[in-house]
Amino acid sequence: MSEASGSGPNDEAIEAWDTVLFEKFTRFRHILVKGYEVFSEAVFERLALRPGAKVIDLGCGFGDTTLAIARQVAPAEVKGIDCAPRFIEQAAREAQAANVQNARFEVRDVQTEDFGGPYDVAFSRMGVMFFQSAVQAMRNVRRHLAPNGKITFIVWRKREDNLWLYNAEKVVRELVPDMHDNRGDAVTCGPGPFSMAGADLVSEQLTKAGYHRIAFERFDTSLLIGRDLDEAVEFAMALGPAGEIMRLAGETGEQKKPAVVAALRKVFEEMVQPDGTVRGRASVWFITASPRPDK
Repeated sequence: MSEASGSGPNDEAIEAWDTVLFEKFTRFRHILVKGYEVFSEAVFERLALRPGAKVIDLGCGFGDTTLAIARQVAPAEVKGIDCAPRFIEQAAREAQAANVQNARFEVRDVQTEDFGGPYDVAFSRMGVMFFQSAVQAMRNVRRHLAPNGKITFIVWRKREDNLWLYNAEKVVRELVPDMHDNRGDAVTCGPGPFSMAGADLVSEQLTKAGYHRIAFERFDTSLLIGRDLDEAVEFAMALGPAGEIMRLAGETGEQKKPAVVAALRKVFEEMVQPDGTVRGRASVWFITASPRPDK
């Protein structure tokens, strides 16, 4: 089941996620969902969710994490929310097809809207880096947590420890003008994927939002970024900071595409594995916090 969201400060990002980014995520879903599964599975091991726990999945996307949680907490209901209706519609269809009856999906803006509760756990995998106001969003999540509840989320660490993303961005910036401030009607997804990479910054945001017992765990792994070299290049040109530069550059980006492809192939050639797949080192934070009782 899905419900419609209202308007708010994240309207431009919502439009981006519901249109061009939904289409690109669908195209590369086999990389994004299967690849990022290693992060969520590691967090689920740490959470040790039990039957009956009440959980909210923030920025649930296709809902694969919501379904994984639902199987752990059954018969309790888990709710997956996302700002983009098309993701929620897809997630609801797949839950029905998988006969997971304790997963519910709703279109909600985590920063501004009510989404029920109180919840024992608020979880998010790569779903909290794009709010216009992270403090406001985290404060809103806190309002929906039980007094002894907690939030746990996964975000990218610094660019330098995710060179498969960062080096792709650098070579594209050298070849293609950054049109972010002159993009016309083109929509963007809000703050970029590294907006919560700094532990000091995020700790301050969470403190201002009314949390304590804030903990960071670094998690590094090898991540699939293409089944072959061509796909790794296509993935970089479609998504992430490099893909955003290409998209916003419009016709100029298209004109520069041959040079970009050549440069990206050099970036990813050193990451090709013996089986032909392309893998890069990825580094994320697992962040947990509890609502401060005096707030």
